[in-house]
Amino acid sequence: MRWSQGVAAGAAVLGLVVLTACSDSEPKSSPSPGTSSGPSSATTPSTEPIPTASTPTLTPLPTPSKPWPTPKVTGEPESDAPLAERITFAIAKQAQVTAGKAAKTSVNCPGISKVESPGQHELTCTVTYAGKPYTGTLTVDAKQYTASYKFTSASVAIVKAKVLDAVLRTATDAAKVTCTMDDVAVVKHSGEPIACDVTTTANAVQPYKAQVSGNGQVLVTKA
Repeated sequence: MRWSQGVAAGAAVLGLVVLTACSDSEPKSSPSPGTSSGPSSATTPSTEPIPTASTPTLTPLPTPSKPWPTPKVTGEPESDAPLAERITFAIAKQAQVTAGKAAKTSVNCPGISKVESPGQHELTCTVTYAGKPYTGTLTVDAKQYTASYKFTSASVAIVKAKVLDAVLRTATDAAKVTCTMDDVAVVKHSGEPIACDVTTTANAVQPYKAQVSGNGQVLVTKA
């Protein structure tokens, strides 16, 4: 009986060994570290150059070849007209020449009717050019047969076209000019200049500033 039990035990062991050795399915190999068992998701880097946006070339504006024209002012009184009339016309004419264009201009100087009397006279005048007013001081030195006068003001009227013209004379390769002002503006000739931007033919924007003098000259420099 002991022998039979031993054989049975040994057969059991043998059967277990045979079962293990005779498996007909091979174990699946484990993927190596760092490798994927599924489809590859990696993409090959493109060697094609990345397209860049082209900078448009703008058409240059023509540089003015002639000086800014002096406007023709009409309505001059006769030489024997009252002194007050001749003075107000002279002030109005100078305002239009300074601005750069003939336009409706009025001059109001309270008390100017008395300037023909001999002596020194000082009056405050309001000049209105194209609807834009500014004030100034009129001094008159009247004698028996002659009189001299002077009008001074911290402000002047200027048209936008004249400022743009001055900028074009200074800037190079300008394709567009913009200035922060109305078509007609009153500016102080000793105050802040007019700000302008110039767009070049290479599509670059450059800042400029325009200073207007008391006689209407426009000095343009880079900001």
